[in-house]
Amino acid sequence: MEFRQLRAFVEVIRQGGFSHAARTVLATQSAVSKAVRQLENEIGTPLLNRIGHRSELTIAGEVVYRRGAKLLADRDDLLAELDEIRGLKRGVLRLGLSPLGSGALLAPLLAVYRQRCPKIEIRLIEHDSDHLEEILREGRMDFACLPLSASEDLDWESVRSEPLMAVLPANHRLAARPAISLADLRDAPFILFDSGADLQQTIVEACRNSGFEPNVVTRSSQIEFMIELVAAGLGVAVLPRLVASARWNVAVRHVLLEAPDMEWNMAIAWRRGTYLSDAAKMWLRLVREARGGPE
Repeated sequence: MEFRQLRAFVEVIRQGGFSHAARTVLATQSAVSKAVRQLENEIGTPLLNRIGHRSELTIAGEVVYRRGAKLLADRDDLLAELDEIRGLKRGVLRLGLSPLGSGALLAPLLAVYRQRCPKIEIRLIEHDSDHLEEILREGRMDFACLPLSASEDLDWESVRSEPLMAVLPANHRLAARPAISLADLRDAPFILFDSGADLQQTIVEACRNSGFEPNVVTRSSQIEFMIELVAAGLGVAVLPRLVASARWNVAVRHVLLEAPDMEWNMAIAWRRGTYLSDAAKMWLRLVREARGGPE
C-alpha cells in the first residue's frame, strides 16, 4: 500500500469527489481514479460504491478512510520532525477557530506570534466546534480553539473563562439591573447562537435546572444579527461577556447573569501524543505565557 494511493483515496472523501481531490493533491482526475482503483485491487475489496456521479463509502472504505487519515497524519508528523532535525527553519502553524469569540481571544496572541516567528506561515481554519474537533483528530491542524471539555484523546490548555451576559433590549424591564438570574428570564423569548452547540446546550440545560423550558424564537450564526434582533425587540440573547462587550449597540443593554455553572470556558486543544513541531511548541508556549502558567 503506497501513501500516494492512500492520500488520493482520503482526499476523495474529504473533498467530496475526484475532481476536487485532484486539485488538492496536484494530480489529474484520471490519476486520482487510477490510484483509488489500485488501492482497491491491493486490498481486494471495493472501497467506494459508485452511484452515477456520486460515490459512497463501503464498510471497508470507512475502515480504510479512518485508519488511512491517521496514518497520513502520523507520516506528516514524522516528516516534520525529520525536517527540524535537518535544520529547516521555516514551518506552518495550522490553527482552528470556532465562530464564537476566537477572534477576540486569539488575535492579540497571533500578532505576538508573528513578531516572534516571522518565517512561520499561519493557516487559519474556521468551522463550528464539532467540525474542528473532527479535523483536529484527523491531524489536519495543529491546534483548535474550542470550548473546554474532557475528551480523552485531546490535550487542553485553558485560554479564558468568562461569565455570561444577558443581552436585552434597552427598554426591557430588567435592563437597568446590575445582575439577574436565569429565572428572571422565564417568560422571555430567547435568541440562540446557532453555530455554538456547546453554548446552546449550556443555556438550555441551565434554564431547565432553573425550572423552565426556554422559549426559543430563533437561532442565528451571526452575532451582530442576533444583537440587531435583540435591539428590534424580538427577544433576549445570552453571550459571553467578551463577545457581548465587543459589539456595542445603543439599543441594547448587557446584564450579568448570576449563574456560576454557566461560565464560558475556552481552551486550545491538540491531539494527545502527537508530535509538536517547533512552530507548534512556540504557539503553545505563547498561550501559556498569556495565561501566566508554566511553559
